[in-house]
Amino acid sequence: MGLLEGRLALITGATRGIGRAVALRFAAEGADILAAARSNDDLEALDDALRANGYDRAVLVPFDVSRPDPGVELSNIVHERYGRLDVLVSNAGMLGTLMPVSQMEPAEFEQVMATNLHALQYQLYAFHDLLRASDAGRLISVTSGAALGARPYWAPYGAAKAASEFVLQAYAMEVRGTPIRANILDPGRIRTDMRAAAFPGENPERLPEAAAITGTFVRLAQADCTLNGARVRAEIEGWQPIAGDEDNWTRLENGHYLPG
Repeated sequence: MGLLEGRLALITGATRGIGRAVALRFAAEGADILAAARSNDDLEALDDALRANGYDRAVLVPFDVSRPDPGVELSNIVHERYGRLDVLVSNAGMLGTLMPVSQMEPAEFEQVMATNLHALQYQLYAFHDLLRASDAGRLISVTSGAALGARPYWAPYGAAKAASEFVLQAYAMEVRGTPIRANILDPGRIRTDMRAAAFPGENPERLPEAAAITGTFVRLAQADCTLNGARVRAEIEGWQPIAGDEDNWTRLENGHYLPG
């Protein structure tokens, strides 16, 4: 029996990178998956991968997180079909163009903010009552190290992630005394397309695959998770640095790693 058996989980940005890895892991742990992403082709590719692993219960949801209406529409469907939502993984994100903030077109700045910040509030508005209807609603909001301090050319993405952490922690305070637990997860340096776009000169072989951090998502999604309002760094499991790169990583007592 999987660690998430019988749990209903909605994952945004579920077809690529971290979201795809989480969808595959949650399915392996027995969860009922609502996989949300913008591209129908990518959703079908994810479904093919899940079916290849013997999982045929995924519900595929074309979903644009940057607008409020899709969340409300989906919440109505989930309410009618399930009456609750046990886990919400707010993962979909957009890096945007790394450039001087004074030169960025306002429309792109707003799109980055909408995808990385406004989307979280849209999801809280749409899905709070469904999380509250669960006996153990769990919200995991994926953040970035870019939220921790200003850096040149990263203004919209970093600002959006920093603000989303504030929003999530405020929400966590507001739901104290309820069965909901809401936490922030920082995935660290992971081999994804977004990471490659941000750091094109970086050797991807030095980085773990997204699947290596999914154990932390599982722990935060479980009904017995007691953390609330925490900022959690994802532990890297079943992986070790390549020779000569050990100093860039911290080995924990349990054998997992964190970026150094």
